[in-house]
Amino acid sequence: MLENIEVLCHSCIRINKEITIYFDPFKIEKNYNDADIIFITHDHFDHYSKEDIKKVYKNDTFIVAPKTLLNTLLDDEFNKDYLFIVEPNKNYNINKINFETVPAYNIDKKFHPKNNNWVGYIINLDGYKYYIAGDTDITEDNKKVKCDVAFVPIGGTYTMNFKEAANLINEIKPQIAIPIHYGSIVGTTEDAENFVKLLSPTIQGKILIK
Repeated sequence: MLENIEVLCHSCIRINKEITIYFDPFKIEKNYNDADIIFITHDHFDHYSKEDIKKVYKNDTFIVAPKTLLNTLLDDEFNKDYLFIVEPNKNYNINKINFETVPAYNIDKKFHPKNNNWVGYIINLDGYKYYIAGDTDITEDNKKVKCDVAFVPIGGTYTMNFKEAANLINEIKPQIAIPIHYGSIVGTTEDAENFVKLLSPTIQGKILIK
């Protein structure tokens, strides 16, 4: 399930299967320019970075993003014919990839308001469901997620901390759980290790940030 999947940095995920997909490109070290689809969860600089998107973008790359990013994407001169604007709690198909959007928001913090309609994504690849949570707390929305592999933020401050993330994962019970959103801005490698230790024995925790 994790073959050809990398967490490059922070919340930046690269999946290179039948097509090449990125989530929230950030601190990209070289020019790949190989993205078929780029998924953006929300507006913050560590999730929407024009500079880093340009390192993976090519002329026919689709950019999937919430509505709050539409004007920014147009101002940054990305091809409007390849912009794909999404809302929470919807199902979509793009480039033969089926995916759905999950609301991503804070419960007791002000950084990610629910009314911004920011999202996480569940994508279907090779018969498996991959959940990329975005910046979120535990919510009634993400407690309903059904997936095989989950990428969840564990850094705290702006999102769930490692204990809260483990609680969410133990409730939704994917086969594999991968911590993200740590090591660059908030959160530590020790947080990731502690997250894995708190998972139920039936769930495999994998640390992919090197």
